[in-house]
Amino acid sequence: MSKTILFWHRRDLRLTDHLGLNRAQQYSQTHRCKMISLFCFDPNILQRDDIAPARVAYLIGCLADLQQQYQKQGSDLYFFSVKPQELLPKLAQTLNSEAVFWTEDVEPYARKRDEEIKTQLEQLGINVFTVWDQLLHPPGDIQTKTGEPYKVYTPFWKNWLKQPKLDPVGLIQPLTPLTDSEQQIIQKLGAISLPTAQALGYSWENGFLLNPGRNAAEERLAQFCDQALVFYDEQRNFPALDGTSLLSPALKFGVLGIRQIWQQAAELYSTVRSDEARNNIQTWQQELAWREFYQHALYFFPELAEGPYREAFQDFPWDNNEDHFQAWCEGKTGYPIVDAAMRQLNETGWMHNRCRMIVASFLTKDLIIDWRWGEKYFMQTLVDGDLAANNGGWQWSASSGMDPKPLRIFNPASQAQKFDPEGEYIRQWVRELSSVDSEYLVTGKIPKSEREACGYPAPIVDHKRQQAEFKARYKLIRLS
Repeated sequence: MSKTILFWHRRDLRLTDHLGLNRAQQYSQTHRCKMISLFCFDPNILQRDDIAPARVAYLIGCLADLQQQYQKQGSDLYFFSVKPQELLPKLAQTLNSEAVFWTEDVEPYARKRDEEIKTQLEQLGINVFTVWDQLLHPPGDIQTKTGEPYKVYTPFWKNWLKQPKLDPVGLIQPLTPLTDSEQQIIQKLGAISLPTAQALGYSWENGFLLNPGRNAAEERLAQFCDQALVFYDEQRNFPALDGTSLLSPALKFGVLGIRQIWQQAAELYSTVRSDEARNNIQTWQQELAWREFYQHALYFFPELAEGPYREAFQDFPWDNNEDHFQAWCEGKTGYPIVDAAMRQLNETGWMHNRCRMIVASFLTKDLIIDWRWGEKYFMQTLVDGDLAANNGGWQWSASSGMDPKPLRIFNPASQAQKFDPEGEYIRQWVRELSSVDSEYLVTGKIPKSEREACGYPAPIVDHKRQQAEFKARYKLIRLS
């Protein structure tokens, strides 16, 4: 059998602007090896209790699109459903592989798994090459003057922004297809057809705000840069407006390369003429930096995946009322802006970022429920659920994370008055309140008769009282 190399796709589901694939193809050409690409449905991930059906369905759609891209390039993408620790060494040995390539990840499980696989492959005399691809600046590239990882966002952002960014790389060159005998070997090793989400045990029938695959993501990026990006800072906090990129699922699975995204924003920045437009664009660039900050944080502080960054929060006296938590999950708290956001999440698998902060503050500061409950529920429902970003956002909201001004408490009424002043967003998702006056919607002070007439619950807690209670408990742990 001729020599091969393997490329293992994970959260890098594209053929363009892919540093790892380009390096693998260069190696295959230099060493005259055939490149075989694969994706493994890792049971250790799929069988966890924090997997969202919407995310699995989106992943399947992206993989179908990626397979078509490979076929256009003359090859194919092969699927397996087995632990990668068992698959990769056996596959590489049987297929006479000189090397195995994959892109790095920041998540603790992925890092441990990858190290195990690397050790096994190297013991077999097979080279392993890994590349950072999902970040503009990998962990370790952005450090303090003393060589430490940043623990605060603002100085990270200032350093991150001034560092040069790599240009996107192009589409990989056409590939050599496998022979019939090589195909047979792949099948004997357990290759499967691309499964449906249902076959993997997940059902999602509600569609997506951003369709899976490269074309939909590129079209959305172009539309966002053409229309909304120059107004981003002005519109991003208003959930009734189409003011955000909606690209988070594509970024989660690497459907678009981060260099391509950065380049398009940077090119627009260089062409606009007003300071206002440049400020709007840079605000979105700051959001890209937040994404990287949280990934760097998880890489250097993997314990964040299990608990709070601030040690004082290890034993915080949460109430953890399960009835209140269920009401929050279902969007039945009696606070219209909170309920609208939770119903949007449940129906679409996505939630506007301003609303993510509102509902997270409400769960932790009003209901006084452990942020880890909310973090897990988000991962069980979000199409863009990402451990680093989700954990970072929840710890920011709970006051347990990396934040120099940690004690923030959002007032649901003032948030609604400021960011949904006419109640458009609330009416869209809390449909039983569609005929209620805007003033009642945004203040939450709906007359009892109207509330009961439309079957909407009374507020399950009093915000002012709960705010004072949380502050008192927070003060105690700070003093202890």
